[in-house]
Amino acid sequence: MQTLGFIGSGNMGSAIARLAVGAGMEVIVSNSRGPESLADLVAELGPSASAGTAEEAIRDSDAVVLSVPLLAVRDIPVDQLGEKLILDTSNYYPYRDGRVPVLDDNSLTTGELVRNWLGGARVVKAFSNILAHHIPQLARPAGAPDRTALPVASDDPAARREAAAILDRLGFDVVDAGDLAEAWRFEPESAGYTRIYLADEKTPDEQLMSSTAGPTSVDQVKARLDSAVRVETSERKF
Repeated sequence: MQTLGFIGSGNMGSAIARLAVGAGMEVIVSNSRGPESLADLVAELGPSASAGTAEEAIRDSDAVVLSVPLLAVRDIPVDQLGEKLILDTSNYYPYRDGRVPVLDDNSLTTGELVRNWLGGARVVKAFSNILAHHIPQLARPAGAPDRTALPVASDDPAARREAAAILDRLGFDVVDAGDLAEAWRFEPESAGYTRIYLADEKTPDEQLMSSTAGPTSVDQVKARLDSAVRVETSERKF
């Protein structure tokens, strides 16, 4: 039975953890407040879930879902990671993170920066371009005609394949978006970011957090990634 560790248990981490438990996986959840703060979430997830420290979530898992604010990535116990597979959901939001020069001048994508911070870990950008509440709305069994696709990017092709197998088990098809240098195609405000999963893409910004999702196929995601134009990150407000 595969085990997913979670560093970060907010809306995104919790949504993915629920899918993992539903798919018959074990989960170990952690956050910055300590295992005792996760009692309610663990009780909800059931006997396949446990709470631990970040170190325990890394040590005792087959792969780790990283779902924390971008700058908090620097607090991850890197010496514990080794070559662990990391599913990185993080994004750069200047209103929250402040300005990060190497992202503002497009020297690096967010995924490349996280890779650099995490040393030798095998970082795969995944679940970073979809709203948390759309994840349970769109997950479908393998072979479902209305299955939704998510892009993944990594500098390690084997890691991309391993991540794709996990996403498939969680209920999603996968589009291989290439190396982390190409992950800008589904970063915030790009053609491949969040709105592609809306039932109504004209939904106003202020209604996004209560919006309804619409299935988005592999071909639709590929088309958006191919049509993407790199956003000038220095001008990004959100």
